[in-house]
Amino acid sequence: MIGNDARRTTQGDTSEKLRCVAEAEALGDACFDYILGEIRPGVTEHEIAARIDEWLLSHGGEALAFPTICVSGPRGWLMHGEPSEKIIEKGELLTLDFGAIYGGYCGDMTRTVAVGAEPGSEEKRCYALVLEAQKRGIEALAAEKSCREVDAAARENINLAGYGGNFMHGTGHGVGMEVHIPPYLNRRTDETLQAGDAVTVEPGIYVEDRFGVRIEDLLIIGDTDIINLTKSPKELIVI
Repeated sequence: MIGNDARRTTQGDTSEKLRCVAEAEALGDACFDYILGEIRPGVTEHEIAARIDEWLLSHGGEALAFPTICVSGPRGWLMHGEPSEKIIEKGELLTLDFGAIYGGYCGDMTRTVAVGAEPGSEEKRCYALVLEAQKRGIEALAAEKSCREVDAAARENINLAGYGGNFMHGTGHGVGMEVHIPPYLNRRTDETLQAGDAVTVEPGIYVEDRFGVRIEDLLIIGDTDIINLTKSPKELIVI
């Protein structure tokens, strides 16, 4: 099906556009593998973000899809926080959200990792909740499915665990020549997923001034299946 919104990924030559989105996301996966070797206690958020940007632009990215997010420890609750000169400390969670443009189309992925040591028990619990929420959101994806239904599926276990008020954004969005396009997976939308859409699934939990967790994959909606373009591991990594 071809959407009637001109920005929607399905508009026009679908196969070529989705190929470019897939290539953009592959750059993100390769960059994540690289940056794991650069993260350690004592470096700043800004240093890590700069290395991500440099890698993406020197390995085939035409531009950044959006300003790289790199927030650690108590700054992790800032959902779209800009990197700062804050030093990344041992035992903190670090959230990285980044993407490159390839062939005019955007990639978008997020991973949260633990730096230098196991995080605290609440941080680990919230990570497990977010990982389960993302799994449920992905399992709910299907052509002709209500975007509101997918959002509800991703929220269910977080709500039941008492962290519903800490999941303060939509579950996902479309990705194309811009990084945020229809369809939007949230509680207010009346949109429906269409075959050919490229969408993110990115639940999160943000505890004010303490920590944040977000996990994001980029997926393509097929006629009868779902293709996850993001291959980076999602189990909590301690670097």
